[in-house]
Amino acid sequence: MVIGENNKSGDLEVNPVRAKATSNMRTQAKDEKLYLPPPKKMSVEELIGYMSEDEVIEVTPQSVRLRKLELDAGVRERAARTKKKQMDALKANAKGGKK
Repeated sequence: MVIGENNKSGDLEVNPVRAKATSNMRTQAKDEKLYLPPPKKMSVEELIGYMSEDEVIEVTPQSVRLRKLELDAGVRERAARTKKKQMDALKANAKGGKK
């Protein structure tokens, strides 16, 4: 499930279920001031325009969610590397590099 937006390119792996360790006293006061904006409620049409090629839309009777096609981050990285290698091979063949 997609839980937020990132200003930088690429995906940021987070675990929303796991609690953050608060062993350092200086960071506890900073976390108390943390503001979380309410979640955006988007329609199916808005989600279609927002989603990436590696995401899917789940539609249930209670909600409409955006999530990754492959949930395991390691499998996603391997698939992205494989896809990049295939694209590089196609480009090389189009240029006539390998015969």
